[in-house]
Amino acid sequence: MPAQVVDAAERGATAIADRVVAKIAAQAAREALTGLPRAAAPPHATVVVHKDSARVRIVLELGYPSDIGAQCGAVRRQVAERVRTLAGMTVPEVTVQVERLHSPLDSGTRGRTR
Repeated sequence: MPAQVVDAAERGATAIADRVVAKIAAQAAREALTGLPRAAAPPHATVVVHKDSARVRIVLELGYPSDIGAQCGAVRRQVAERVRTLAGMTVPEVTVQVERLHSPLDSGTRGRTR
């Protein structure tokens, strides 16, 4: 018996879970950042997916001093591109939140530096 051909509209749809898109976004943010301090936590992403679009929020830590604006811009571009490429979703918004800045004087201890 020959295989039946089913129209594309009747085959169903592929749904990508929010957590999968979040993992793609977090990995993309890591790829965009170079020279992170050892004490820095890896970037964390949360996403809201609606149909074929994803709004992404990235929380990260950066070294200081650095060009924070340029690093955040690189993260936004990389996350939008990777989510579009790997998940097939548009990314109208990537919010980057810098949680902490790490000074080169920071030796992993908490508190004030004199």
